Formats: sequence, structure tokens, C-alpha cells
Amino acid sequence: METPAPKSERLLSLDALRGFDLFWIVGGHGILLALFKLTEWGWLGAIDTQLKHVDWNGFQAYDLIFPLFLFMAGVSTPYSLTRRLTQGARGEVCRKIILRGLILVLLGIIYNNGLQWKGLENMRFGSVLGRIGLAGMFAQLLFAFNFDAPKRLWYWLAGILLGYWAVMSFGHAPGFAPGDLTMEGNFASYVDRLLLPGKLHKGIHDPEGLLAVIPAIGNALLGILAGLWLRRSAEEVSGDRKAVGLAIAGLALLVLGGLWSFVFPLNKNLWTSSFVLWTCGWSSLLMAFCYWSIDVRGWLRGFGAFFAVIGMNSVLIYMSSKFLNFDFTGQALFGGLARAFPPAVASLVLVTGIFAVKWALFWFLQRQKIFLKV
Repeated sequence: METPAPKSERLLSLDALRGFDLFWIVGGHGILLALFKLTEWGWLGAIDTQLKHVDWNGFQAYDLIFPLFLFMAGVSTPYSLTRRLTQGARGEVCRKIILRGLILVLLGIIYNNGLQWKGLENMRFGSVLGRIGLAGMFAQLLFAFNFDAPKRLWYWLAGILLGYWAVMSFGHAPGFAPGDLTMEGNFASYVDRLLLPGKLHKGIHDPEGLLAVIPAIGNALLGILAGLWLRRSAEEVSGDRKAVGLAIAGLALLVLGGLWSFVFPLNKNLWTSSFVLWTCGWSSLLMAFCYWSIDVRGWLRGFGAFFAVIGMNSVLIYMSSKFLNFDFTGQALFGGLARAFPPAVASLVLVTGIFAVKWALFWFLQRQKIFLKV
């Protein structure tokens, strides 16, 4: 028998999955690596090899963190915007969407450069938050203008992914063959070198550049479509059926993305169309599992509550990782205890302690209802 869904529209599973996603950035990888060095368990080593970005073509689990976050931003959209759109406040909603997108772009610039002007040639303008802001903004605007006919979002999705594939297949940097997908020769990097001010992260290429914002809209759009499915009433679709539907969709996206990768390789740096489908496939499967086990069955609500502490303040946590020295506090609180153990154990105690400091701070902020809402 299903556990009754909470009256609030907020999904604990969504906050939990967002927190689990960020966990690997704010401490999870360090804890796993320290545990692996202590135990030398092979399965931990296998996970560790997945917690690195692929240099160019290909995919590893760490490459999912960013697109999964975009997908979840899409899932939350029908929950956060539907009421106001139903009331006919589309103009107000669109203004807020655009303002939020621009604020995230600004926060991304601050994350890269701090609150200082280094001269245009030394500033980096492409950023993770900037891509989330712009891709999420365009996807939400599409949702707002197609609110009465959400099926049109599928046509927008197809047009975006096929259009980007065509541009990358026939475009190229000067001196390179059409469809060249090397770092030097691909069309997206060439556009960034022409149009993106300041410095690029890799000199001739920025993984958070301008042109690749376009396919990233697809991650947010597929998240919105998943959110529309999840938001349907229990009378229309049961919780179990929603989870199964998400899982089937995830498998279908993995098949489509995998097949497309033979002609348009999986590539996070270029955010290829196959990469969009592949990462949304995994995102949909993860969302299905979390929704079913947390919101429908209630079996993992404790797990969900733990990670939701991180997920409910995601922007603040991401920004704090750049500007707050949690290592100093962790060393002050747990350094003495760590030194009482052999080095391998001490390392595990210390990284776990540093993460505990971060988690405790954001638990306190959650309890005080202090959130950085953008």
C-alpha cells in the first residue's frame, strides 16, 4: 500500500536527489577516497575512477553532476510556476525568470573572479551557474509561453537538439574540416573565441561557453516534462505508475543517446545532443528511484531528509565552497582527534569532520528557514 503523498507540493525526493548530487562536490569524493585508501576495497576504487571528468569524448559518472542539476531545475519548474501561470500572471513570471537567470550569470562571474575587476583579458565569464541560469531561463520561458499546450515542448526539444547537431556537423573553425569535433576545430569553441569576452577556461575552449548553452536547454526541458508527469494528480496517475513511467523514459533516452553517440559522440565539453539524451536518461532513472522510494513508499525518507539539507540551499552551498574556509574550522574541531590515529584513519576522520561542519551549518540555516533563493 502506498504511503500517502504529503499535502505540500514540494517533493522531498527532488531536494534529496539535488543534495545527493552536490554531496560529491562538497565532501563525498574526499570521504570515499579516504575510505578507499584505508580499506583498499576494490569496489571503492572502481567508484573513485568514475569520479573524474572525461578529458573529451566519453562519459563517466562525474560528468552527470552538472546536467543532473539542470534536469532537476526543470523538474521543479511546474511546481514553482504553475500556480502563477494559471492565475494569468505570465508577464510577472517571465520577468522573474529573466531576473533569476541574470542573477545566476552574475553569481557565476563572482564565483570565477571574486568581487574584483582583473581587467577584461583576465576575467572568466563562462561558468556553471551561468549555464544553469541561461539554459534554465530559456527552458522556463518556453514553458511559460507553452503552458496551455505543453506537448509543444517536445517539438522545441527536438528542434534544439537536431539544430545543434546540424550546426556542429557542418560548422567548423577556420582551417578545419566541416564537422571537426576536436577542441581546436569545433564550431562551439570557435564561437566562444570570437564572442565570449575575457579568458576561456582552457585557453582555446571553455566547457561553459556560449553556444553550448543551446543544447543544455534540452536538459532543463526534459526535466520540465518529467515534472509535469510527476505533478499529475494521484487520481490520474498513481505514484507507482509515475515512477515506472520515469524509469521507462530514462531507459528510452539512454538508448537514443547511445545510438546517437555513434555519429555525435558523448562530450560534456561540447554538451553534444547525444550527451543531453544520455544524461537525461540517467537523471530520469535516478529521479524515478528517489521519487518511488522516498515520496511514494516512504522507505528512504531519512536518507532523503539528510541530503535535502544540502539540496534545499544548493546555490548557497555552491558559492560557499568557493568563499568559506571549511577546512580551517574542520581542522580546528577535528585535527586533534585525527592526530590520535594512524595517517589513513586520520585522513578519513578529518574529511568526514569537514563535511560534518558544512552539513551542520546548512542544517542550522534550514532550521532557521534561511535560504539563498534565486
